[in-house]
Amino acid sequence: MVLKFRILTGEATLPTRAHDGDAGLDLYSAQAAHIGPGERWQISTGVAAEIPDGHAGLVLPRSGLAAKFGISLVNAPGLIDSGYRGELKVLLLNNDPAEVFRISPGDRIAQLLLVPVVLADPVEAQALSTSERGESGFGSTGR
Repeated sequence: MVLKFRILTGEATLPTRAHDGDAGLDLYSAQAAHIGPGERWQISTGVAAEIPDGHAGLVLPRSGLAAKFGISLVNAPGLIDSGYRGELKVLLLNNDPAEVFRISPGDRIAQLLLVPVVLADPVEAQALSTSERGESGFGSTGR
């Protein structure tokens, strides 16, 4: 499958895979930024994507940024619908209590995962089928 990208700025980098077989494509920053402790920034990638019909793009965090610097995605995963053709942006949050996190153009900031989507039609039902779990919710399976 081909995934088309449009480069929107001179600072943009086409998404890449670090290794053959990697599920996610690395997304790169197209801007410089400094995210203070507890701050969140919307970071431009400088690219737009043509997500194929029947698919969605999920913007996911990079584990190395979380482990080394305490950087997470505010809305992980971010959802990109197949009809969206605007710039891909990433909402980063600095969870470090003391250190500023600096980003330069070309830094890897997130991953894009392409996934198939089932387009189900919602219908109202008088009852739902029973299951072993039932209505047990948050914390129902222990710690």
